[in-house]
Amino acid sequence: VEPFAVEVPLVNPNEPEAMVVDIAVADGEQISEGDVLCSLETSKSVEDVYAPASGYVIGLASRIGLTVTAGNVLCYIGTDPDWVPPELDEDSGEDALPVDLNITDPALAVAKELGVDLATLPRGVLVTERAVREVAEGSVPASVEAAAPIDSASVVVFGAGGHGKTLIELIRAAGALDPVGVIDDSSSVSEVLGVPVIGSRKDLADIRGDGIGLAVNAIGGITSMSARVEVSGLLTAAGFMMPVLIHPSAFVEASARVGPGSQVLSHSYVGSDAVLADGVIVNTGAVVSHDCVLGSHANISPGCLLAGGITVGPRTLLGMGVTTYLGIDIGSDVRVGNGAALIANVPDGRKIRAGSSWEGAAGS
Repeated sequence: VEPFAVEVPLVNPNEPEAMVVDIAVADGEQISEGDVLCSLETSKSVEDVYAPASGYVIGLASRIGLTVTAGNVLCYIGTDPDWVPPELDEDSGEDALPVDLNITDPALAVAKELGVDLATLPRGVLVTERAVREVAEGSVPASVEAAAPIDSASVVVFGAGGHGKTLIELIRAAGALDPVGVIDDSSSVSEVLGVPVIGSRKDLADIRGDGIGLAVNAIGGITSMSARVEVSGLLTAAGFMMPVLIHPSAFVEASARVGPGSQVLSHSYVGSDAVLADGVIVNTGAVVSHDCVLGSHANISPGCLLAGGITVGPRTLLGMGVTTYLGIDIGSDVRVGNGAALIANVPDGRKIRAGSSWEGAAGS
């Protein structure tokens, strides 16, 4: 039987590209029809890709953080695990990686720059930029020989400020993870709520190589949303997974979908069929009603009340106590001041002052 080609679906009709935010299977793994293969994220939603048939996963070259294009082959499902898939399409935008190579994006860029044959890199460990340079210099990469197995319970917190404290408390309250270190670029403190500061962004690859596989983004982005987005990119590039954090006192309906790295804080509510893309913050006491869709890194501040069917674009900040009218669209990169009321659609990039009532504007 000819293997079945699993193509990248068109998650959003307006966005042919999506990011791989989770991979649930390994190349060569035997799976059943309906099993989740991976999760794809666009600015509007996160969607799982399911196996259309039972068999073996063949030719899976995707990795977390990779951007894929609708219509390109994600992998094959076949009955013969030894079947060799054809070459990737020339216009796929990515060279095929060895299926068992676990390498960070910065390390991959250095390997291409230095002309390092990917087949010579170590397997079974996370290959970092330092390891690639050691291979290029002709030495055995000691930095990966000593790599520790991945610890699925330990997590590091990027950011030593107020949001970092909040997330440490949340992690401890939830109980499933153990905050073992704080990463901060400028902090003068040596610990935060008893958690030691263990390095800065330049140490990310080494910390990941030490076996810590989880990280949370504690940059709130109140002054600059780009800083939060940048940190998410750094953590992904270094090979960290960013878990969903939900405070025990928050309530998320079973039909809601919450993307990787999103944070739902204490006494907040996420309603039926709501969608939170990656890196979203739903802060203390906020309400995200049914059928709302929040784009990546949207920040919903304490006490916000989002009516049903609201769309919030990527990187938008809604200040404390903001309220909305039913079913409106709030664009990307919008900043809304505390206590404002949104009555009409808000265009991209708009800044709305605190305490005002937004009823739309000519040409918006």
